[in-house]
Amino acid sequence: MKHKSQVPVFLLFLCTTLNYGQNTSKDQTSKTPLPEHFWDRVEFKVGFIGTVFWSNGLSVGTEYLWKESGKTKIRKGNERTNTHQFLFNGNLGFVTNFSSKTDTGVYTNFGLTWRRTNKKGKQFGIELNPLGYYRSFLPETYEVDGDSVDRVFLPGRGFYSPSLSVGIGKQRKGKVRSGSYFNINYSPRFNYNAGTLPTFFLQYGFRFNFKNKKQ
Repeated sequence: MKHKSQVPVFLLFLCTTLNYGQNTSKDQTSKTPLPEHFWDRVEFKVGFIGTVFWSNGLSVGTEYLWKESGKTKIRKGNERTNTHQFLFNGNLGFVTNFSSKTDTGVYTNFGLTWRRTNKKGKQFGIELNPLGYYRSFLPETYEVDGDSVDRVFLPGRGFYSPSLSVGIGKQRKGKVRSGSYFNINYSPRFNYNAGTLPTFFLQYGFRFNFKNKKQ
């Protein structure tokens, strides 16, 4: 009889164990998957870039949040928290002189951004892109080869062109359009003829994300 009385106890223990295992598996599957975590860290941006007067175009890019930290300070009895971020970024742009078509080019660059955001969402950032390339496109061009004159296919040149940007922005919480930015960009073109061509551009645009529409 003692052996028979142990059977229900064993069944009760088995059922309890199975039930706990099912609850544990549900908790594990309810965790945020990696793709959602990835998209939470990625933002896209699009905007105007140019010198306003003679060279204008569009710029698109993406940012990936690498590190983030917050610093809390107490000023005048109020607690203020500033957020500091390090982001990897990449940009692709097109610029041209729409009137003369003489300063047309495509550029791309990659680097690191440091950004500070205060309690009110105002931002200040520095963007350094050591990996940069600019390809110029000239108007219709011909070359002389012996007795023949041939048209040059895609005339122009490529330049190593890193960039440094300093700018301000505004973060928008609770919106799909997550913020706006205004930068002053310095981007030299090396080996331009006999030297280096310094170029300055203005950038103005918006950042977007693909999070939930309520975010």
